[in-house]
Amino acid sequence: MSNAVREPAIEVVGLTKTYTSKDRQVDAVRGIDLRVEAGQTYGFLGPNGAGKSTTIEMLCTIRNPTSGAARVAGFDVVRERDQVRRRIGLVFQQQTLDLQLTAEQNLRFHADLYGLSRPDAERRIDEVLEMVALADRRSDTVMKFSGGMKRRLEIARGLVHAPQVLFLDEPTIGLDPQTRAAIWDYLHDLRQRTEITVFVTTHYMDEAEHCDRIAIMDHGEIVVEDTPEALKSSIGTDRIALRTDDDELAIARIRERLGVEPGVHEGQVTIAVPEGAEVVPRLFTELGVHIRSVTVTRPSLDDVFMTYTGRTIRDSEGPQGSGFPFAGRR
Repeated sequence: MSNAVREPAIEVVGLTKTYTSKDRQVDAVRGIDLRVEAGQTYGFLGPNGAGKSTTIEMLCTIRNPTSGAARVAGFDVVRERDQVRRRIGLVFQQQTLDLQLTAEQNLRFHADLYGLSRPDAERRIDEVLEMVALADRRSDTVMKFSGGMKRRLEIARGLVHAPQVLFLDEPTIGLDPQTRAAIWDYLHDLRQRTEITVFVTTHYMDEAEHCDRIAIMDHGEIVVEDTPEALKSSIGTDRIALRTDDDELAIARIRERLGVEPGVHEGQVTIAVPEGAEVVPRLFTELGVHIRSVTVTRPSLDDVFMTYTGRTIRDSEGPQGSGFPFAGRR
């Protein structure tokens, strides 16, 4: 086995994107640096308006950066756009399959777009249908498929031309937990078979745990980047969430008597402390407010997100998610 150093799948240096109009300037991306090693599953998270969609647009050659540089699969996203596009796969949040065509016809159309020869296309279609366990449904029209089957077919379509980097936008949104888990099983299997690099956005924090590394973006900058375990260890606090009969009074007394700055998330007063079990008794004895419920949780990725952005991923994304803006507009 070769000991040669592999080139990163994605490398970004000082990347910026500025939008200007007659009366204002918006710095959507503010000089970010990013490195994704070949073969990694990389999670890219951030609130609405953080700049992550603009960043992905630039990585996928949809928009040119204002300044800085980015290379994907070894090619410059501005000077070598065609080379980049041949080496990436895209799976959008919005469903983009032709429901009137069969699974096989959807894949063949995609293969034709990428210029695969007929023998290569047939071989790749067979491979990807087998990979996502749809080989026995290849001749069925897509309108007959369940939501999970459609998502698996879209992933297969993104793989037909054998990309080096696969971009997935909310790959399991709207699916039931069992199907979500199955999709990630397919992605893990895909990694083992092909050593592909997967760049994924998700607002399911349990799914972010599948990533080798995670970057959180806010206000146009990457505010933190590390492995999931390192990120959870970095905040080093437990999270206490309580419901009271008077949240405003509880907040004031937490500030005064515990010296901690509380927040309000999902209808609960929350505080971050090093040892939650030791603080809970003080809440009952010192706040002078009736506490209806209290829970203590160890640090999670949602806590990491809240620590670095000031909100939970659910608060920031809402039910619609951010989405790749180029999936439905130009």
